[in-house]
Amino acid sequence: MMAEQQQSKSWLSRLARDVRGNTLAITAAALVPLCGMLGGAVDGARMYLTRARLQHACDAGTLAGRKAMGGGQWSQNSGAPNATARRFFAANFATGAFGTSGLTYNFSENAGKVSGTASATVPMTLMKVLAVPDQTITVTCDAELRLPNTDIMFVLDTTGSMAEKAVSTDTQTKIEGLRTAVKCFYEIVARLDTTANCATGAPSGGTGSQVQVRFGFVPYASNVNVGRLLPPSYFADTWDYQTRSYLNNSGWTSFIAYNYTYPSRSGNCTANTNTATRQWRVTKNWYNNYGWLCFHEYSDFGARWQYKLQNVNVSVLKNGSGFNGSFTLQIGNSASGSTTPTNKTITWDGCIEERKTVRATNYDPIPSAANDLDIDMVPTSDPNTQWGFALPGLIYARNVLTTWDELNNNEANTADNYYNNVPYSCPTAARKLQAWPSASGFESYVDSLTPSGNTYHDIGILWGARLMSPDGIFASENRLTPLGGEIERHMIFMTDGDTNTSSTDYAAYGMPWFDRRQTDQNSPPSNTDLNNQVNARFAALCKAVKNKNITLWVISFGSGSNAATEQRLSDCATPNRYFTARDSASLQTTFASIANQISQLRLTQ
Repeated sequence: MMAEQQQSKSWLSRLARDVRGNTLAITAAALVPLCGMLGGAVDGARMYLTRARLQHACDAGTLAGRKAMGGGQWSQNSGAPNATARRFFAANFATGAFGTSGLTYNFSENAGKVSGTASATVPMTLMKVLAVPDQTITVTCDAELRLPNTDIMFVLDTTGSMAEKAVSTDTQTKIEGLRTAVKCFYEIVARLDTTANCATGAPSGGTGSQVQVRFGFVPYASNVNVGRLLPPSYFADTWDYQTRSYLNNSGWTSFIAYNYTYPSRSGNCTANTNTATRQWRVTKNWYNNYGWLCFHEYSDFGARWQYKLQNVNVSVLKNGSGFNGSFTLQIGNSASGSTTPTNKTITWDGCIEERKTVRATNYDPIPSAANDLDIDMVPTSDPNTQWGFALPGLIYARNVLTTWDELNNNEANTADNYYNNVPYSCPTAARKLQAWPSASGFESYVDSLTPSGNTYHDIGILWGARLMSPDGIFASENRLTPLGGEIERHMIFMTDGDTNTSSTDYAAYGMPWFDRRQTDQNSPPSNTDLNNQVNARFAALCKAVKNKNITLWVISFGSGSNAATEQRLSDCATPNRYFTARDSASLQTTFASIANQISQLRLTQ
């Protein structure tokens, strides 16, 4: 018995010390965690790739959908933006990719932001050894139309021709078409809805508080209405005007046409009875189709005037940090039977006379003495750097009683009351760059644009540049945002025709027939002379604007521009930023295209 027990212990001892065959057991035991490790690597890699591709496809879908939406509306189901988003997703993640199943993806829009979700199930392979179930991967994405900090200045032709239709088939006049186009531009950029019927549909949501978006306006014709945007110190206290002053005596005026009558039965013409303050005369003349007529004229006894270029104290229009709208001068016509002039109220509507200029035929480069063309010069106490008040009530066309042929540049001392209603147009007041958080406020301003006057392109672009320059008189407002952010700058210059001046217009350089600030002082300028001046100055200012890193968009509207004008406008624009719009519908399309180009898509997640 003892021998058997000793033999059994000896075998067990040997077995305990024998390691042959252990490897198979250990290997078998290690297979389970090893499969888990390998499965984790393989299935984990598939999950990572699936998530990355899902995210990429989702991002592509939201970007494509938001771009397709533009400034318009989002539409679910078969709507174009939603369909575009889904198409781009499918192009980047095919059904069954990476062995996935249960693929779903959806896109929606709110306040201009397109959001998306996508999910797919990744089946586990080796990870099933560890009882890991199939994994569902879900990603989210969004894209919104977000501008950089942006300033947009509209320089808009509001001359008399804008009251006409661009083409006979238009349902709107040009000014009405312009109003609609500008409102639709605002809808795209500001993301706020106006009452305009825009092809892009109704937006909503605004641009948020993360960016600064400002709009400004310079309507122009023969002048610009910018005076009340400036401090009173920028205006001279006295200014030269083609006006008159009382000579403190009296006399008889020249005879003025009154009416025609037929001769009496005897064939005689009888003059009206003279009075102490009015004399009459009559002449008999033969007129074809009428026969003999009696031509009656009269001369009045009244105050005598001195007509010439006179320096007038206009400092009374300054009122501390603001302005007065009028003042009175004793230059009014005498009351009937009186030789004493009356007080005349001289009103100021906001238009200006430009500061010191020079006479030249080419303004590239802009002459150093041409203060009027210096975009950034800040006025000092030197009157040559200051502006004047445009005051048509002061302007008298010397010697003109009945026709412009009577114009005479010589000084005159006479009792005649010369013409005091010279052609003049002051557009809607310009607006500095500002946020327009209310669509109704923006609309009200745009609807106030009214067509009137002739076309002086140079004065429009000049003040558009001044109001948006980061270096000039509004530098503190324009250089950076209040938080120190950089600003992108865009000027949109729109006109419906050629330069169209007149030597008898009272405009930003006075009345050219008399003042001759831009032309030879020895003779009155022709309209062609003035047109050439405006065109030369305009070309130089276009270059100056672009040199300030302002993108200059130029639109020729309608068919009122000749080939030379179209080339001049094309040269003015930043490269590839010139457009023609022949009717109101294409004008809206053009403004929408510019708005979409100014806007930029950015992924927010």
